[in-house]
Amino acid sequence: MSDSFVSVRDLFKTYKMGSTEVHALNGVSLEIEPATFTVLMGPSGSGKSTLLNMIGGLDWPTSGSILVDGEQIDRMDENQLANYRRNKLGFIFQTFNLVSTMTAEANIGFPLRFSGIKKSQRVERAKELMTQVGLEDRIGHKPTELSGGQQQRVAVARALVNDPPLILADEPTGNLDTQSGIVIMQLLEQLCKSGKTIIVASHDPRMLNYATHRINLLDGQLVTDAQYEESIQRVG
Repeated sequence: MSDSFVSVRDLFKTYKMGSTEVHALNGVSLEIEPATFTVLMGPSGSGKSTLLNMIGGLDWPTSGSILVDGEQIDRMDENQLANYRRNKLGFIFQTFNLVSTMTAEANIGFPLRFSGIKKSQRVERAKELMTQVGLEDRIGHKPTELSGGQQQRVAVARALVNDPPLILADEPTGNLDTQSGIVIMQLLEQLCKSGKTIIVASHDPRMLNYATHRINLLDGQLVTDAQYEESIQRVG
């Protein structure tokens, strides 16, 4: 029996663009152990966001399999996927995806509505998480009253609200200044140390200072560190 928390086998994703086929993923296989912090490194168009979305049950592979905690994601129907996303994972986006009319507390607690959690408990959980991400004094603020870094910390708190074992983050520092980006990386590192499995899609090399594992993607395929660095230097 595999010790992997995430197991991806021979994954292909092909998009049709007119008469042209685009291979976003081209036979990707990987294993990710529990309570690790893995960075999917790759430039724009490398397939890292596609892979992250498939692990998150937001997109389907053309072929191949994805197992998360022993469950085969690629064979789930919509209801099963909804339960999987609600119970097993939290997703952090580059663009925060906060509801502008809601306070930080309401944004964080919003996913709990779908689990039938009453409001008093949602508020309590949101306060607890705002303290965890260092924003307890901003709980009544709306996104427009927060900096980019603060908005991303609210988004991290929202991803944690159901206490999922798996956190997926797509370019979580992409829209942040240098210092705010470091705060988010440190938060992800702390979450890994607390037992969460973290997978981040990024082209930010600083992320490697906080991660436990690195996976490189170029043109939809896995490559070695040396191949990746050589490719990046050629482009640069």
